[in-house]
Amino acid sequence: MPKYLLLKHYRGGPKAHKPYPPMDQWAPEDVEAHMAFLRNVRHTLLESGEYVDGQALTPERTWVRWGGPDAAPVTTDGPHPETSDLVAGWYMVDVDSRERALEIAAYVSSEPGPGGEPLYEWIDVREVMTDVKTD
Repeated sequence: MPKYLLLKHYRGGPKAHKPYPPMDQWAPEDVEAHMAFLRNVRHTLLESGEYVDGQALTPERTWVRWGGPDAAPVTTDGPHPETSDLVAGWYMVDVDSRERALEIAAYVSSEPGPGGEPLYEWIDVREVMTDVKTD
């Protein structure tokens, strides 16, 4: 069965259905409703056997690259890319078809935002490459 990564972004993708403020500006009850919805998605996918992994990410990040054979890794906190490049979290699903992955992504897109209104946010759906040898 193919695996898909369903990426949630802090901002980005095609034009938003409706603009909404960043989550740190939401009322606490709206944040809790949003997170409860996402926990329910995880539970539902676990029950169906389609859940592989899922995580939420903070917006903070550090860039790292190889420093050379005799050097420590090189790190930097900037320059920062556009906020549209920040991944907020993901679900990894193992499903029967691309259509099922799109169905799950569409459901995740309906997550509640401020005031309980659906966000209808864009979900980036990416198939995991299966024919790449890693050993």
